[in-house]
Amino acid sequence: MGMSVIWSGMVGCAVFCGLLTGRGPQVAAAAMEGAAAAVELCLSMAGVLCLWMGVMEVMRRSGLSQGLSRLLRPLLKRLYPDFARDREVMDSISANVSANLLGLGNAATPLGIQAARRMSRRTPGVASDSLCMLVVCNTASIQLIPTTVASVRAAAGCAAPFDILPAVWLASALSVTVGILAAKVMGRLWPAEEGAGRLQRRRVGWNWR
Repeated sequence: MGMSVIWSGMVGCAVFCGLLTGRGPQVAAAAMEGAAAAVELCLSMAGVLCLWMGVMEVMRRSGLSQGLSRLLRPLLKRLYPDFARDREVMDSISANVSANLLGLGNAATPLGIQAARRMSRRTPGVASDSLCMLVVCNTASIQLIPTTVASVRAAAGCAAPFDILPAVWLASALSVTVGILAAKVMGRLWPAEEGAGRLQRRRVGWNWR
C-alpha cells in the first residue's frame, strides 16, 4: 500500500511538472518508451529465471535439495534452537535457504512465508526471536549464484553478467553476519517473552474494560 502511494505520487508529480513546463508530449512519449522497455526487460529476465527454477525442480526431484537441506540442518538448528525438533519448520527453512543460495528470491519468498506461518503458531500476535531471525536471514541471504541480478545485467547487454560473483559473495556474507549478530543482540536486550507478556497484559486490560 505504501509503495503504491509513493509510485502514484511520483507519476503524478512527473505529469504535473511536464504539463506545467509545456512538455506534456515528451512526458507521454517517455511513459510509452518506459512501458515498452519494462516489457522487454521482463521477457529477457523470464528465460534466465525459468532456467534456474527448472534447475531447482531437478534438484528437488533428484534428491539433491534434500541432501542440501540435511547439510544445512546442523547450522540451522543453532540459528533456530526453538524449532530444532520441528521437522516441518526446518524443512521449510532449509528450502528457503536453498532457493536464496541460487538467487531465486521469487521461489524463496513463499517458502519463507510458509515457515513464518508455522513459527507464529507458538507465539500468536508476537514475533518470536526465531521468527525475527528468519526474516533477517531471508532478507540478507548468502547468494552463491545471483540469478536475478545476472538476468538483469544480461538483459541490459552485459557481456559477462556473472563477473560480479566475488563482490556478491563478499557483500552477502557480510550482510548475513551483521544481520545475525544484530538479531542475537536485540534478542538478548528485548526478549520475545517480554513482548508476549506485555501483549497478554494489554489483552487482559482491554477485556477488563
